[in-house]
Amino acid sequence: MRLWKHSFRGRALVIAITMASCQAFLLLGFDQGVMSGIIGADNRFGRDFNNPDPAMQGNITALYDIGCVVGSIVSYFIGEKLGRRMMLIVGGSIMIIGTVILASSYTVAQLIAGRIITGIGNGMNSSTAPVYQSECSPASIRGALLTLQGTVTILGVVIAYWMDYGTSFTERSLQWRFPLAFQAVFAIFLILQIIGLPETPRWLVQHDRYEDAREVIAAIQDKPTDDRDVSKAVLDIQVGLEEERKGGPFRFMELFSWGEIQNLRRMLITITIELGQQFTGSNMINYYGPVMFQENMHMSRNLSLILGGCVQCTYLVGSAIPVFLMDRFGRRTLLIVCSAGLCLCFVMVSILLSLGTTNAAYGATAFIFIFQLFYGVGWLPVPWFYPSELNTTRVRTRMQAIASGWNWMAVFAVVKITPISFANIGWKTFVIFAVLNAAFIPMVYFFYPETKGLELEDIPLLFSKGGFTGGVFTSKGGRTVQPRQHAFEVQVDQKVEGLVEQVEKVHNGDK
Repeated sequence: MRLWKHSFRGRALVIAITMASCQAFLLLGFDQGVMSGIIGADNRFGRDFNNPDPAMQGNITALYDIGCVVGSIVSYFIGEKLGRRMMLIVGGSIMIIGTVILASSYTVAQLIAGRIITGIGNGMNSSTAPVYQSECSPASIRGALLTLQGTVTILGVVIAYWMDYGTSFTERSLQWRFPLAFQAVFAIFLILQIIGLPETPRWLVQHDRYEDAREVIAAIQDKPTDDRDVSKAVLDIQVGLEEERKGGPFRFMELFSWGEIQNLRRMLITITIELGQQFTGSNMINYYGPVMFQENMHMSRNLSLILGGCVQCTYLVGSAIPVFLMDRFGRRTLLIVCSAGLCLCFVMVSILLSLGTTNAAYGATAFIFIFQLFYGVGWLPVPWFYPSELNTTRVRTRMQAIASGWNWMAVFAVVKITPISFANIGWKTFVIFAVLNAAFIPMVYFFYPETKGLELEDIPLLFSKGGFTGGVFTSKGGRTVQPRQHAFEVQVDQKVEGLVEQVEKVHNGDK
């Protein structure tokens, strides 16, 4: 019996799953950008909420990220039980509730409550969508499809920025209520898209629903359920899970184990790549772009809003570039090139702003635009999906929840300290992030393995070599591997070998 309502098969089904996963990130991007054109100005929002100071601005903006952390923690405990589809439906529903509270706010307390509740739903979505996409994507184009999530994230930011600009010309409360309420539109579309789609085959196999998994794989590959390739895919997943289950039921301490599976090493990579994404300084621009242009570069509010929107349009262009490069050059190369470019941009911004002239401020603004192009190439897309590739099916949901939680804690830290940092040390804030971006180059080079082109069941082979760097530094190409023999073929070979042994025994007995 069919598990879902849509009759999509093959490419159409992969596209539908990709669009649903991207819808979650479109909503995430809109949420990230919507406060930037509302807060930090002498406008209707400021008057409605008693002109919050920099510390309160940080609270209103950043406590949303604490909600995202809570949502990620919730995903850790219930995500594996409910499955990918249901988690996205629940996350979208919670965001609708939070949006209603936000759009009807009359006090700072209500506003913060709405931000936190919305964040909880977003944390659940950001923990789940990469797993849902990665477990349903063909290995040959998985990087490109997962990279699209980063692209639509920035599309959401762009929509938020220009919507803020459009409503800035009215002095009614519609100025801020409409952008905040519009989040519900994306959340509703997310729920409607997910309802008709299947659960991932890996989750189905993990819960002993083999025939259901076979049906989903057959639909994704657009082949009959009894096709040999479908059987190979099911058996690959099954054999991989059986290997993972040898240790019995999941225990929390497994995440800190080294041994053959090296979960601790995977978790450290998972956490550091999330910290790296946020401490590039990107959300300093995404959350406070107009404020930064107005206060640090001394531009008018209208020009600051326009430049903020244009910066995000540039960001959107940058985020589209890796869609064509990710499966060709791989994750490591794009991260390293991106880090070098970001470091250079912030060094130039620091030098130019230190001169204190108008022309130098315009030059610094140009490097902010270039920064967004570089950031979109590597550090935007890879941290969202790399943990879901890197970790085994047994712990993938939990590790992605951990990744999401650390990501949002880092966002909170950056968003909270940015207005305070600008108020106290001004342009020197950019120096700090320039140094951090330089530090990320050796981090990626020495410790991050390459996953491009590998089936998820083959990625454990990346961790078969021990040592401090796991062989990443000493292996050509960042420790790539040849895909292992399919489980189906292994079982066939084992059966053939068994028959040969039986024939030899009979033959020897006759003698």
